[in-house]
Amino acid sequence: MRVVLAEDLFLLRDGLVRLLQAYDFEIAAAVETGPELARALAELEPDVAVVDVRLPPTHTDEGLQCALEARRRKPGLPVLVLSQHVEQLYARELLADGSGGVGYLLKDRVFDADQFVDAVRRVAAGGTAMDPQVIHQLLTRRAADDQPLARLTPRETEVLELMAQGRTNAAIADRLVVTERAIAKHTANIFAKLGLEVSDDDNRRVLAVLAYLDHGR
Repeated sequence: MRVVLAEDLFLLRDGLVRLLQAYDFEIAAAVETGPELARALAELEPDVAVVDVRLPPTHTDEGLQCALEARRRKPGLPVLVLSQHVEQLYARELLADGSGGVGYLLKDRVFDADQFVDAVRRVAAGGTAMDPQVIHQLLTRRAADDQPLARLTPRETEVLELMAQGRTNAAIADRLVVTERAIAKHTANIFAKLGLEVSDDDNRRVLAVLAYLDHGR
């Protein structure tokens, strides 16, 4: 699996390169600026891009904007964005086209190698990998003035957060130490309360929930 990596801090960039190589990823390019990232994405067509939100020369959201432009040229290009802090606007921009293959993780997650690598693989496969703190903030922001979300039970809200991270029913059941059948029941209740079509397609159902939480009905 070919990866384009963009991170301006040398030590972190080098560490990510070594980590991904240890898990048999091929590093097609490891760059440190927005213009370098734009060229690498256009010329190399990687299987997945791992991108720091803030890159030189602006140190604002140049990394994110380069990734979004690459996805406009090649719809569905898998992109995993890394950020120092939760920025809901960045999450909204990533989710806007609803085509999947997106992730948003806080940089702290990188220190859990298995979790980080799982997120990269999930995004590369067209799924989602949203940081739990991002999902929690989206849920909290919408629950206050959104009646359907307010109707969810605490357990259903917990299941929804895990679904939105990209976890399957089996993974959620394992995390909550319940049966997969119980999670399927919670999932059906969640979709019914949110007015969303029930689907066995994990990626499509998560994208639908994320789109609902982020953009409204």
